[in-house]
Amino acid sequence: MRILITGAAGMIGRKLTQRLLRDGKLAGKPISALILQDIVPPAVPHSGTFEVTASTGDLAKVETTDALVATRPDVVFHLAGVVSGEAEANFDLGYRVNLDGTRALFEAIRRAGIQPRVVFTSSIAVFGAPFPDIIPDDFHLTPLTSYGVQKMMSEALLADYTRKGFFDGIGIRLPTICVRPGKPNKAASGFFSGIIREPLAGMEAALPVPRSVVHTHASPRSAIGFLIHAAGLDGATVGPRRNLTMPGVGVSVGEQIEALRRIAGEDAVKLIREEPDDTIWAIVRNWPTRFAATRARELGFEAESSFDEIIRAHMEDELEGSRQS
Repeated sequence: MRILITGAAGMIGRKLTQRLLRDGKLAGKPISALILQDIVPPAVPHSGTFEVTASTGDLAKVETTDALVATRPDVVFHLAGVVSGEAEANFDLGYRVNLDGTRALFEAIRRAGIQPRVVFTSSIAVFGAPFPDIIPDDFHLTPLTSYGVQKMMSEALLADYTRKGFFDGIGIRLPTICVRPGKPNKAASGFFSGIIREPLAGMEAALPVPRSVVHTHASPRSAIGFLIHAAGLDGATVGPRRNLTMPGVGVSVGEQIEALRRIAGEDAVKLIREEPDDTIWAIVRNWPTRFAATRARELGFEAESSFDEIIRAHMEDELEGSRQS
């Protein structure tokens, strides 16, 4: 099995690469080649069992996508994208990467006639307020950010290209991935991770929104599980509605902080300082809160059941459990 990962230099891309290297197979089939793509050079880890290569280029350019698809992947993980805050601040860049790049990739696959499984990372940003307390699977898509619109349009493309038989696509609407390791990125949601990650490392963290804000989260570990599971799903079982809202843990920021207090103590919580940011608040106040994710759960997607589990997953995977009580 040949696998292509776009956006492979990003956090999710790196973790997916590590998982595939460890497993050596996907959907029960041995991996024969792994192609890693990004706008910046992705790291090329060593594999003793299959070929790993890297490609650098702009997905919105035909020559880039044609060269990638010429490797004839059996599975494409399309992770490449500009994050929410950056897509809102830079309108042209957001559409070029998140929409034009996606369509260019889909078109290259159509021209090649290879019909792979395509797993696309969408976002809960496709939904817009006002919301019910728990958002059902059939809730209408009315995104209130450019990023959400770009993801919604890409979802429609994925469903149509699948309907036409050009490939077999599955779109997974990721909740906010928390706790993200490493340095903060330009995502408007970055503070959700920062108020946990930095205090666990003994550093101060800024909280730009009220503690009453409710949002749904899943760990990076769960995100990789979503991708792996989506790659092996029976398309006939999924049916024509190809874009699925993933499960996660819906909690308020205050509840996040209480989970941090239970696990790391009062000293960690004291490192969080409240610094209201009107720009971030204008984006976050229109985001969805909790989801039923009924279809995804019925199809076997799994996530954590509490925010304590999410923190502990971060500590186990990134801090080797050194602070775990």
